[in-house]
Amino acid sequence: MTQKVALVTGAARGIGLATTKLFIEQGWLVAMLDRDADELARAATDVGQSASAFDCDVSDPDAVTHAVSGVLDHFGRIDALVNNAGVADFGPIEETDFARWRRVMATNLDGVFLMTQACTASLKKTSGAILNIASISGLRASTLRVAYGTSKAAVIQLTKQQAAELGEYGIRANCVCPGPVRTKLAMAVHTQDIIDAYHDAIPLNRYGSEREIAEVIVFLCSDKASYVTGQVVASDGGFDSTGVGLPALRD
Repeated sequence: MTQKVALVTGAARGIGLATTKLFIEQGWLVAMLDRDADELARAATDVGQSASAFDCDVSDPDAVTHAVSGVLDHFGRIDALVNNAGVADFGPIEETDFARWRRVMATNLDGVFLMTQACTASLKKTSGAILNIASISGLRASTLRVAYGTSKAAVIQLTKQQAAELGEYGIRANCVCPGPVRTKLAMAVHTQDIIDAYHDAIPLNRYGSEREIAEVIVFLCSDKASYVTGQVVASDGGFDSTGVGLPALRD
């Protein structure tokens, strides 16, 4: 098979699903991974025959090994790994117990590590790409994000490690840090005060869309970015450049 294959984790919804759709538009096949089996099945049905669904909790080493093996049995190759799966569990430092800390780290950080290890041999064969999804919260501190922000900062460093160690095999590794994105979840939990505060703090004066983040992801996985590796791209409407905390997020 010569058609390129992308493996996207957290593909059942949000940025992962938008990325899956864009890969397909650009002629790729996609292995969609998610631990929400029912939602994943619906999403895979909607996007059509260019994608196949694989149930997987990326924090579980055995599940990762099994899923990647299934992807390779089905597609025969992996050209891009998009580590998008993540959990957002916010709370103050004093109220973040170790169980919450580990729950966030297990998916957001351990999952990236495990998926990368499982796919590296295949990516060597295709001189493939790794694309990790961190967050603006990994670049700048914010209230209530002691576990989440720390996990995403670690993903940024892990990306640089991947680029440094795997470049000799032709594998590129980059990281996208989304800012506020207009997802269903965000709109459900962001109060009007928070929305207004984000708009005021973001130079482009708006939230991003899932499609806009997907455009950056797919570009960095493509041959158009063939000399780009070890980079951290904030797709955030300029939010990181302002460097200002948002009091509305403290509530």
